[in-house]
Amino acid sequence: MSDEKLYGNTPCFLGGKKASIKDQNVNDYDVLIYGVPWEGAVTWGDYTGVELGPKVIRLNSARYSGYLPELNHIDVLSHYQLADLGDVDVVPADTIETMDRITNFAAKVWDTNAFPVAFGGDHGITYPIVKALSEKVDGKVGIIHLDAHYDNHPDYEGDQYARSTPFARIYESESVRNESIVHMGIHGPRNKPETGKYAAEAGATTITSREIRKSNDLEAMAKHAYDIASKGTDAVYLSICSDVLDFAFNPGGPVDGNGLTSYELVELVHAFAKLGVNGMDYVEVYPQQDANDNSSHFVTTVILYALAGDILRKQNQ
Repeated sequence: MSDEKLYGNTPCFLGGKKASIKDQNVNDYDVLIYGVPWEGAVTWGDYTGVELGPKVIRLNSARYSGYLPELNHIDVLSHYQLADLGDVDVVPADTIETMDRITNFAAKVWDTNAFPVAFGGDHGITYPIVKALSEKVDGKVGIIHLDAHYDNHPDYEGDQYARSTPFARIYESESVRNESIVHMGIHGPRNKPETGKYAAEAGATTITSREIRKSNDLEAMAKHAYDIASKGTDAVYLSICSDVLDFAFNPGGPVDGNGLTSYELVELVHAFAKLGVNGMDYVEVYPQQDANDNSSHFVTTVILYALAGDILRKQNQ
């Protein structure tokens, strides 16, 4: 592992090189990591601290290599060079300025040829990242959204960029094909009746956790979702909220039962990446809710499964 630190004792993710988006050699890297330590409106009680996610994910990644014996012994880090760009310079309590900064930072990342991975932060960060992507492609964008919840409320007490609202903003984008949005893994009564209605009215597809479980074929289910997301689009983006997982597998996330297992999540992510996604985010890990950092540790495995899939996609081209 690299001895390079981003700040304090925080290492680069998975021992990657410390880099700046302004570096002339940034195009030499295969994967660009960046954090978005943003927490906007807290939508339930004192469930907070999500801005610590990028730091703790990086700290715990130092324990791991890129070797996955269960995936035909692939060593991701022997194929791909990773660079860690540090964090977007968010402005606490200034949501609009922060959204603009995320968009501007993500736009520079999308200008490279690398596979970008963003760590949240709350789910509000997905809208500006997708906005930046949509401005870079000639056609439309499709999205696979792995989450317990739709996150498509029009606003949260007047805030249009809260963690519960990003897909309402995405529905409004002319550059995203709403019929190519797949809300996948949706489950549980923390959803509101109107959110399913909003998704249907927008033209998005819902695939629930129960449908995934009952399919008995994760590869086929992934292909079904990907076919929807890629139809009529020139880019497919993958957004993962930690609470798509059952709380038994996600102690550092919101408490949602009847979600996916860790196996189901990594298999779906691997399958999507083999089919072809342009980039991804992983959001809403709450380190202070998780004494053993189980959830932030698991993020590294998810990212490695995605990168392994992307490597296999390129090998099969």
